Amino acid sequence: MSRPERHCACRWSIVLALLCSAGSAVAQQPAPVQVEGGLVQGTAEYGLTVYRGIPFAAPPVAALRWRAPQPASHWEGVRAATKFAPGCMQGGNPPSGKSEDCLYLNVWTPAKSAGDRIPVLVWIYGGGFGAGATSEPNYSGEKLAAKGVVLVSIAYRVGQLGFLTHPELSAESPQHVSGNYGLLDMIAGLQWVQRNIAALCGYPRKVTIFGESAGGIAVSMLAASPLAKGLFTGAISQSGGSFGPPRPTTFPGENLKRLADAERAGKAYADSAHVTSLAELRRLPADKLPGGRGLGMSWPIIDGRVIRDDQYKLYEAGKYHDTPILVGYNSDEGASFSPGRTPAEYEANVRARYGKFADDLIKAYPAAENSVPKTARDLARDATFGWHTWAWARLQAKTGKSKVFYYYFDQHPDYPADSPRAGYGSPHGQDVAYVFQHLNPTNPQLTAADQAISDAMATYWTNFAKYGDPNGAGLPAWPAFTTTNPAVLYFHDTPQVGPVPSEASLQVLDAYFAWRRSPAGEEWAK
Repeated sequence: MSRPERHCACRWSIVLALLCSAGSAVAQQPAPVQVEGGLVQGTAEYGLTVYRGIPFAAPPVAALRWRAPQPASHWEGVRAATKFAPGCMQGGNPPSGKSEDCLYLNVWTPAKSAGDRIPVLVWIYGGGFGAGATSEPNYSGEKLAAKGVVLVSIAYRVGQLGFLTHPELSAESPQHVSGNYGLLDMIAGLQWVQRNIAALCGYPRKVTIFGESAGGIAVSMLAASPLAKGLFTGAISQSGGSFGPPRPTTFPGENLKRLADAERAGKAYADSAHVTSLAELRRLPADKLPGGRGLGMSWPIIDGRVIRDDQYKLYEAGKYHDTPILVGYNSDEGASFSPGRTPAEYEANVRARYGKFADDLIKAYPAAENSVPKTARDLARDATFGWHTWAWARLQAKTGKSKVFYYYFDQHPDYPADSPRAGYGSPHGQDVAYVFQHLNPTNPQLTAADQAISDAMATYWTNFAKYGDPNGAGLPAWPAFTTTNPAVLYFHDTPQVGPVPSEASLQVLDAYFAWRRSPAGEEWAK
């Protein structure tokens, strides 16, 4: 189909959607649209056209297990794109079920004419690289799309099926590497967007990737991966970043292994399956594979190809995609990552991980006499997310040309002093419902300020997708973060500008990470 015909298909799809949706929230199916692979037919919902379950790669099963994603097959006739595909295999239970055949994406488009070229937001879900699915209700894209973007969500393999590294897998690869299949799935999804999104009235030259937790970490990795060059023009990371140095025994914030260490862990994983060959391991049903998360199989690695090196060093050298970024994290992420139940346990954990830096960090992130308050929990927050966001912002502000926007999410109830939640801030993941505008209307603690923050965040995010800058009419000004003006936008009741949170403590943590990148620090971590 020629490009004008593809535009026409999009136009008639939207026209029919609008006609059908008058007086109805969910309407009849719009006309089919041609994408690579064949015709797809979505649904008309709330003035949008929605496509669920479009294949962007072949099912990664049988001989394709633990291989880079391959092109999807063509199909005859019209493919119904009306429901979410199963999530990828994992320990949890996604709303749409789970299957090893899981490489599908979803599109919400607000286009109303053939001439529309709408900026695109591509969502990458979180879940610790071991879980997650596009069918989660909080990821439904209709409200963001209604603000004038095409919203795409892409699936990727997780856990051992997404990140197993093994000497035999490396040997069969033309690049002599293995692992990072989940990241390669994301890249394949973004390549599909570049080739096909114009048929759905999206603009392939204006694509912004965004994700939270592992999704935000993946955004950071894609921002420095040579394989993702030219696939996006902006990046948003919510509680993400991957700037810690590698180590054989990983910790939150120091999650990456190098290829040789990961291969050894992969060999131990395969041995635990009691198989004698890679072929035998591939023949095991996915639900019969060993759990093995503790063996480190659920995380990307530095393979020299997808992830070239310690990302901090790459950014210092200017070896990344210099696009505008919008990055931030939540005020009480540490509440979701146990820092220790007692002051003594907290101190023991800090000493076990940080060695000679433990005393300085305990002073910078102090516990109380008989409790582990937010001041101590913030060490887990910053080691896992806060320092990485701060490092990312500083490095790009120093070595790049594109704008950097930095935020701090602190929207939460003010708990009374006698409440067990007294002193708690915003936990990990709370921001997602605000960005997607899926706050629970039955929540008795929901306030007008929550609704206002949600609408502001959704508008900032979609403005960023449209213009590479979150600012716009009716919003408090969000200044760019620079080396001379390290401004942060706080989301608390009303968006307002403030300083880098806990900067003095971050400086102490920064000294630890700098030492860890030194020869002495690398040797200590072995």
